[in-house]
Amino acid sequence: MRTLQSAIALLCASLLLPFGAPGQVQTSPNEGTFSWFTRPYTPQHLAPVNLANSNRLESLLRAGKLYLSLEDAIALALENNLDIELQRYGPQVARADYQRAQAGGLLRGVPTAVQRGPSSAQAQVLGGATGGAGGGVSAGGGGGGTDGGAGGTIITATGAALPNLDPVMFTSYGWGHRTRPQSNTVTTGLTSIFFDTHSFNYGIQKGFLTGTTLSFGWNNDIFKSNNPLSDINPSKQGNFSFQVSQRLLQGFGVAVNNRNIRVARNNLRVSDLVFKQQVITTVSAIINLYWDLVSFGEDVKVKRQALSLAEKLYNDNKKQVEIGTLAPIEIVSAEAQVARRQQELTLSETQLLQQETIIKNALSRTGVASPSVADARIIPTTPIRIPDVDAVQPIQDMVESALSLRPEIEQTEINIENTKIGIKGSQSQLLPSLDFQLSLQNNALAGDVNSLPLRGMRLNRNVDSFFIGGYGTVLSQLFRRNFPDYSFGFSLNIPIRNRSAQADMIRDQLSLRQQEIRRQQLINQIRVDVQNALIALQQARARHQAAVKERILQEQTLEAEQKKYALGASTVFFVIQYQRDLAQAQSAEVAALATYAKARVELERATGQTLQAYNILIDEALRGQVSSPPSPLPPQAR
Repeated sequence: MRTLQSAIALLCASLLLPFGAPGQVQTSPNEGTFSWFTRPYTPQHLAPVNLANSNRLESLLRAGKLYLSLEDAIALALENNLDIELQRYGPQVARADYQRAQAGGLLRGVPTAVQRGPSSAQAQVLGGATGGAGGGVSAGGGGGGTDGGAGGTIITATGAALPNLDPVMFTSYGWGHRTRPQSNTVTTGLTSIFFDTHSFNYGIQKGFLTGTTLSFGWNNDIFKSNNPLSDINPSKQGNFSFQVSQRLLQGFGVAVNNRNIRVARNNLRVSDLVFKQQVITTVSAIINLYWDLVSFGEDVKVKRQALSLAEKLYNDNKKQVEIGTLAPIEIVSAEAQVARRQQELTLSETQLLQQETIIKNALSRTGVASPSVADARIIPTTPIRIPDVDAVQPIQDMVESALSLRPEIEQTEINIENTKIGIKGSQSQLLPSLDFQLSLQNNALAGDVNSLPLRGMRLNRNVDSFFIGGYGTVLSQLFRRNFPDYSFGFSLNIPIRNRSAQADMIRDQLSLRQQEIRRQQLINQIRVDVQNALIALQQARARHQAAVKERILQEQTLEAEQKKYALGASTVFFVIQYQRDLAQAQSAEVAALATYAKARVELERATGQTLQAYNILIDEALRGQVSSPPSPLPPQAR
């Protein structure tokens, strides 16, 4: 009996070992005592999607107005923007893929698409590329031989088959009744013999990264029949079997069998880089939206000033007509000018409203669903300023900075490394399949002396007492290894021509060459981006300087023309023309100011310095909680 208890304890310990001891798994307070055992078979419920905005948004609302600084716009984007929130699931997907690879499963890929972010109202009116929430740009591969899409279900794999690294426990029970008619009754004296069989089978199997597969089986059978010639009836049979299979050519080695694990580990870094790239892209888009909002607001002021000048001219002409010093036709021209300026003001105001709606949608998880947010007017508190001198580095230093800081470069390098890792499997698949098998088995038999009467010459049963007993006797024989079996062998499989494996190897090498070319393309494009961004910045500064000078000259020209008109040396036509020229010059100055600000944003993005320029921490962006407090409200809002 003590032997039986020891055997059962040993078996239970061996079966539970693959699932980990209770102390190795952290259980939540709501989980039961056996949660460490049931957890692998129950779904893990993720937290629902959080669609609540951060408190920062409400703290910036005062009396129906949203006072927004550039720093607050960036912070709100990091906390509430749905493009960033969507990308926060990327690292979790990569961790799930890594867990799948550790079990020996195929990779499903990690999401690598980066959303461009919303575009300005001006671009939408002019028919420019919107790049909205539905638009995305691929940030490279990283799927390691998969479709690379978020949640993709199409799984492809090439190379040597991977072992199942998670242990599998199996058990079965079977009962059967068989009846065999006998054509000869001399030996048994029976016309038919029946057998009742109970089978209890247990086992566990596990694969290893070396290409080794181990399996242990414990098989038990209980037989009972009406055959009087069986000395032991009913009988109990059992065996312990231990089998080893080792790949020696194809699929041999850790480097081949852990390739998916290494790719999945690399993809953890890829998901972090994709998230970083999404943050940079979204923040750059938000900053451009903010500067456009500022410029649209300034343009509204310009249009109001132009309308005020047109109305003043109209009122002055009207008075002169009333006193008879001016022909009535001049009122028509001035009134037409007022209508034109009113139309331009309306267009500018509606464009500003559209821009505010776009920004509110980008900075809120629920868009403009909240009435307090939808009805609030945005008051930008950060003006556009142009420094006296642009603090730019030499072009070579800027290019080196871009090559070291932009996440696309490191992501491309990881993709190339993943392809090289996958080639290990294709190289192994080229080899013939040579497997070594070893089998060890212990057998046992026990039971009761057959109580059925014998017929014929045998009057007494001579049964060895070694086989008499219950299941404890079976276990004793198994552990003493009284009846062992041994066997080993080799299995060789040589594919003729091997064209499928050769084709996979060629495809993988071609894919590697293509990725190396794409890497060089990316490096070249980064150099072009940096140089073009620097040229655009210089051009924007020159354009702004020219616009300022033109606006000053137009103010002086209009002032001189108004004096001439007051003296009767000019006409309404020329005054209106110079008013229009001044309004265009003022609008051009506002547009040039915004163009410079956005050129600065593009240079920061091209050189990979967006995060440093605006003090953005990736950890805070990943949590969706920015530590810096909201900017103080202006005095008029307190």
